[in-house]
Amino acid sequence: MLFLELIAQGLVQGSIYALVALGLTLVYGLLRILHVAHAALFTLGGYLGVMVTNATGSLSLAFVIAMVAAGLTGVAMYRLCYEPMLKQPPFVALIASIGLYIAFEEIFRIVFGASGLSYMAPPLQQQVELFGGLQFKQAELMVMAGTAAIIAVLAYLQTRTRIGVACQATVSDPQMAQSFGIKLQQVRDINFFVGSALAGFAGVWVALLNNLVEPTMGSVPSYKGLAIIVLGGMGSVRGTLMAALVLGVVESFGTIYLGKLLDRNAIAFAFLIVVLMLRPQGLFARS
Repeated sequence: MLFLELIAQGLVQGSIYALVALGLTLVYGLLRILHVAHAALFTLGGYLGVMVTNATGSLSLAFVIAMVAAGLTGVAMYRLCYEPMLKQPPFVALIASIGLYIAFEEIFRIVFGASGLSYMAPPLQQQVELFGGLQFKQAELMVMAGTAAIIAVLAYLQTRTRIGVACQATVSDPQMAQSFGIKLQQVRDINFFVGSALAGFAGVWVALLNNLVEPTMGSVPSYKGLAIIVLGGMGSVRGTLMAALVLGVVESFGTIYLGKLLDRNAIAFAFLIVVLMLRPQGLFARS
């Protein structure tokens, strides 16, 4: 029973990690930029989720507004910050991204206060019992289902639509893709919008699961997101998904068996170090 509970909780946490890391993977796969400021979009989604739900009572509306706002903010980040730096060495964009995230943290602190916000009446908190006596909150089941649905849609878009093929062509050879009529600006805008919307989606779920959103809530998920894209093979969507779920399960078991020695975050990074020592290219890197 304990084994199943740990697996289940690991999958819930891994689903959150996957939503955060997928946006990072989309950006890195297209532009080879480590988009640390992605965490600010995650936090923005959390704040909007709480405020819209408290104001209207509609969680669905909160998701829509959070995803659209995070997506548009992500496109603005690309246009104003990253696009002028595309011809510079990668570390330039990385430094700019870190500065951008710190700036957003302070903006959140000034606008919303340092103490954080909570739901007045948190939705989806009822317990649901499944097979084997496993119990989940409705929110936990919904986040796993939502993540699975988003993965399916992304897989379809990447392999079955013109924009998906255009994204892959842009990654492989931007100049050649442009010569065949693919609009690089449009592809990059869509890529940033989708990745940023996923961060906003994840932010709403984390705020709902924890019933708290605060200015620094994006810090740890962003670091873990970067760890996950390394574990997944740097730019591989499939690898990122698998690595996120594996990391969630490892953390879940680690908190039980190693909790007296390491906290949850330390377990995650210890796992990353061990993996990189044994397999530097990541767990799921393609040959």
